[in-house]
Amino acid sequence: MTPTAPAASVAERLEEALERETPHWGIRPVPDALRRFSGLDLAVLWGDLSIGLLVLVSGALLVPGLGLPMAVFAIVIGTVIGCVPLGLVAAAGARDGVPSMVLFRPVLGLRGSYVPSVANLVQLIGWTAFEFWAMGRVANAVSISLFGLDATFLWMLLVAVVCTALALAGPIFTVRRWLERFGVWIVVAVAVWITLKILAGVDLHPIWSRPGVGGLPFWLGVDLVIAMPISWLPLVADYSRFGREPRAAFVGTATGYALGNVWFYLLGALLVLAAGSGPDVLDLGTTIAAAAGGGVVLVVLLVGESDNAMANVYSSAVSMQNARPAWSQRALIIAVGAAGLAIATAIGSDAAATLESFLLLIGSVFVPLFAVFLADWGIRAHGRFGEHALFDDAPPGIRWRAVLPWVIGFVVFQWCAPTTLVGWWTSGLAHVAHDWLGLPFPLVGDSALGGSIPGFAAAFLVSLVVLPRRAARSETP
Repeated sequence: MTPTAPAASVAERLEEALERETPHWGIRPVPDALRRFSGLDLAVLWGDLSIGLLVLVSGALLVPGLGLPMAVFAIVIGTVIGCVPLGLVAAAGARDGVPSMVLFRPVLGLRGSYVPSVANLVQLIGWTAFEFWAMGRVANAVSISLFGLDATFLWMLLVAVVCTALALAGPIFTVRRWLERFGVWIVVAVAVWITLKILAGVDLHPIWSRPGVGGLPFWLGVDLVIAMPISWLPLVADYSRFGREPRAAFVGTATGYALGNVWFYLLGALLVLAAGSGPDVLDLGTTIAAAAGGGVVLVVLLVGESDNAMANVYSSAVSMQNARPAWSQRALIIAVGAAGLAIATAIGSDAAATLESFLLLIGSVFVPLFAVFLADWGIRAHGRFGEHALFDDAPPGIRWRAVLPWVIGFVVFQWCAPTTLVGWWTSGLAHVAHDWLGLPFPLVGDSALGGSIPGFAAAFLVSLVVLPRRAARSETP
């Protein structure tokens, strides 16, 4: 009698199912068999990632400093400026089949690419903490209202477990099995309901004609909008590498994100101007509950928010694998989820001002970095690196001639729109510019010029001067 193999344990069966449904993939080019995302798949993913509680908070920061017409103008301009780079990096990821941070190896060198990997890890853990904090606080407010249960940490813990589990399942599972079947449609339906209820309860004419109270220059407001799509730029190729075709990846990613970004930035502004909300996430949640149907609506929004945190946790692990490919992706995901939870518990009750500075800091790091990437990938390499340039032929050290324009762009951004999140840096830059060089700080009073356009222009132009033309490649696309 042939001996029977022992039955697989529940854990083993779960592991087998995960590998079958969501294959674990590192940083090497994704094979054709796993390139399952169409342009529509990516549009669904990025449309869903563009709508959430923190986008509402960011939209609320634009007003009443800007009047509604200027806020709308800033939202549209900032979204276009931010989503075109997002789509271009998505197309690069789909063409070469690698994550975002690997795309920077030919640009910055192998060790040089570790710098944006670390910067991306820091911002993603920060976003993860903000997401856990916002979702936990809103869930706690609902539980107090419905059940009299005040347990913020318990809700943060539950949120962290769910989002980390989605990250472990991976992007293919999240998009195909969750978002396209249930998640995105539920969230869109609730968002439409909230929007209609807010619009039905207010006369827009006096709000439209009411001037802004000042305090937020227009181009600094544009920076706040640009920063949201740009914050996804260092991880967009983590998902588009599973795309079938670069052009579809560009269109799906840019269009999907742009639609949701404009919608929720504008909705956040309307919640302040039309419904009297403050910019804090709890104020916005309370206003939504009062105007659109109570805690049930907020619960649905929380469900839709989970994929944002999932993307942050998942891509933190992928970014780390650029520097340490042998490290377990799943172990890194669990570690990032735990770190995000720990930081979330330390965030104060009013984080709107911190979020504003965080957005501007993100913009100052990644807008100039994209300018360097565009000059090298788009102009010097004609829109494709190829596997050899990304792995075997990538400079092993740091490519300083590419780091130079990135640093120059960062300094110009900070000179034009200084952030207060890192006080010693801002004070030091002001001391050098004003006291040593006799230059104004900021460059234009009240940061009226914004930082994104000057920072991008400086980094891009310097890159064109210092980066050499790349030799033609023999490999086929």
